[in-house]
Amino acid sequence: MRVAVVYVAGRDRNRLLEITRSLARGIESQGHHVDIIDGERDINAKLTMYNYLAVGTSSATTWGGKIPDHVSTFLANAGIVAGKRSFAYIVKSGLRVGKTLTRLMRGMEQEGMYLKNSEILTSPGEAEEIGKRLHLV
Repeated sequence: MRVAVVYVAGRDRNRLLEITRSLARGIESQGHHVDIIDGERDINAKLTMYNYLAVGTSSATTWGGKIPDHVSTFLANAGIVAGKRSFAYIVKSGLRVGKTLTRLMRGMEQEGMYLKNSEILTSPGEAEEIGKRLHLV
C-alpha cells in the first residue's frame, strides 16, 4: 500500500519533522511504501496515487487552537483526496491541543477525507509505536 505522510509546520518545524519521520518508520515496518511530503515546500505534490494519508501539523500559535493556513491550501491543491482513508496528528505544544486537532480534522473532512484515527503525539518513540499499530486497511 502506498502511504503519504504529509506535514505542515506551525511553530516547531524540527520537532514536527522528527515525529513525522518516526511515524513513517513505524508505518514502513508494516511493509508499506511511505513518502514524506512537506506541505509548505512541496506545493505541487499530488496525493491522488496514495491509498492512505497521514496529515500532521503543530499549533500556529503559543495559545493553540489554530492550524497553519498552508494545511487547507495544500489539501485543496493536492489532487483527489476525497474518499481517502486518513490519519490526523498534531504535535503536543502550547495550550488547547485538543482544539488544534479538531480544527485539523475539520479541515481534512471539508476536503472529503475519511478520518480513521487521530492522535496528539508527544515524542518520536510514541509516533513510531503508533505507526506500527496503525490499522491502514
